[in-house]
Amino acid sequence: MFFAKKNRFVCASAAALLLATSAPTFAATATGSLIISASVLASCTVVGSTIAFGAYSSTQVDQTGNIAVICTNGTTYNVGLDAGAGTGASTTVRKMTGSGGGTLNYALYRDSGRTNNWGSTIGTDTQAGTGSGLVQNLTVYGRIASAQTPLAGTYSDTVTVTLTY
Repeated sequence: MFFAKKNRFVCASAAALLLATSAPTFAATATGSLIISASVLASCTVVGSTIAFGAYSSTQVDQTGNIAVICTNGTTYNVGLDAGAGTGASTTVRKMTGSGGGTLNYALYRDSGRTNNWGSTIGTDTQAGTGSGLVQNLTVYGRIASAQTPLAGTYSDTVTVTLTY
């Protein structure tokens, strides 16, 4: 009985040793492709701020506002400003309407020297740019000219900002 167990042990050990030292087996492989694609559409968003001129007393008043533009990186755009809601207004002479019925003329410009009118004709009086994917702030330079004689009251206007891309 001792020899039978010993023989079994020797046979099992030999089989284990044979399996452990056998040549390794390799798995088969195959390759293929995975196609990846995406589309990035050009898009833009625009938000205008308030331009608060404050009190007007027949002397020139200058003030600034801001237009925030976000466009997809590399997207070219133009920002135009309409004449506003004042009766008889144009993009060169905008008109705030007063609570007492009068008007107060003002102008909006693209430069700090207030020489380049900001209008709505692309290629003539709009502000061009190229999107970066981040917020780009454009300054609007406003001016109420001196020597106007408006009625007393509170004046306001709404100018539409149009972003074309």
